[in-house]
Amino acid sequence: MNSRLKIAIIGSGSTYTPELIEGMIKRKDVLPIDELVLMDIDDRKLKIVGSLCERMIQAANLSCRVVMTQNLDEALRDASFVLAQIRVGKLPARVIDESIPLKYDLIGQETCGIGGFFKAMRTIPVMLHIAERMQELCPDAWLINFSNPAGIVTEAMLNHSKVKMLGLCNVPFNMFKSIRETLQLERANFTYIGLNHLSWITSIEQDGKDYLKTALEMGLNSEAMKNIPSSGFSKDIIQMVGAIPSSYLEYYYFKEKKLKLLKESELTRGQKCMQIEEELLNIYMDAELHTKPELLSTRGGANYSEVAISLVDAIYNDKQEIHVVNLLNNGALDFMEDTDAVEVCAVVGKDGAVPIKVRDFQNRHIIDYMRMLKAYERETVAAAVHGDEDAAMRALLMNPLVGDYDAAYHCFSELKAAHKVDLPQFFAKETKV
Repeated sequence: MNSRLKIAIIGSGSTYTPELIEGMIKRKDVLPIDELVLMDIDDRKLKIVGSLCERMIQAANLSCRVVMTQNLDEALRDASFVLAQIRVGKLPARVIDESIPLKYDLIGQETCGIGGFFKAMRTIPVMLHIAERMQELCPDAWLINFSNPAGIVTEAMLNHSKVKMLGLCNVPFNMFKSIRETLQLERANFTYIGLNHLSWITSIEQDGKDYLKTALEMGLNSEAMKNIPSSGFSKDIIQMVGAIPSSYLEYYYFKEKKLKLLKESELTRGQKCMQIEEELLNIYMDAELHTKPELLSTRGGANYSEVAISLVDAIYNDKQEIHVVNLLNNGALDFMEDTDAVEVCAVVGKDGAVPIKVRDFQNRHIIDYMRMLKAYERETVAAAVHGDEDAAMRALLMNPLVGDYDAAYHCFSELKAAHKVDLPQFFAKETKV
């Protein structure tokens, strides 16, 4: 790795970026950043968010150079770490993903179901392009990706590029934090098994004792994400599952209830996020502001900086710490393929992350659910990489939030047309004629 520590944030016009800066400030003694490059294709947001980031860095007396650019190559050249938080088509594309499926009685959501499928279709080609440029401009750099759907993006990147990368999500961190607080187990370690946004806690261990049985008897829920209208899981469901599900499982376990809620809602989550984003951008424009505003916590990014920058710290300083990341299975779960991207605990140091093997895992519900969703994810990657519409339909038929061919076909056709500008893999043949 380059001896100079250069961090590039791709998609830094995101209103989440001050979270990352806060994490860098917190770790300024262990992460001596020489250069921070803020890259985005949206000039307005880049300037507003970037200026706040500059003020935060100056107020904290960090000596690193801050560069704002719309040029990807300039951002990547000689970087040590590349943090990707892109949203292809921006929030209006998310609103399309959320609203069109409702016409077909399908759940529209950012990462789950057909909405998440289309976010993958838009995101994977751009992420593979970033990986290609990294190979040329910063071949030793680590790519840390939080762009959703993070698990499917990891599946694509690690099977279709040579880049060193890990996928990241703040859900596990928030689950662990809330359960430690509820059970008053400050040093608890967890077994965490799943795919991104399809995950369960299957053991809670402290001082040689497993508290999972206690948690199941309590019907313990972990804290829901701010961006999910949560009804929680009953004690009966948690005991039936035999593990503590992440709040995203509500979309699968309460599919009809969630669909009804989405159809009755005046605004989609994306529309609400657009309102919050504009409020935040207005706050960020205050030249006196040099800290992260409280309003940011109303989006789904709680503890985002802690998760992301602590991972950079673990790699840069070879900390050999346990983090939950998205990476290739490589034998960690013996019921999944080695080339499957999974979300599990791993030991992280200068050479990346080594998944911790889970031995003698017997929960058939989790095994079968993961295999079913992984089959969907594999076909989704094939559709995204090759513009393969047959793979797309096979994927959607395997997704429990879709499943019906007629609804899938018509919704796919409408979403594909709506997102045409961001789906070159499906329209390349037309443009050649």
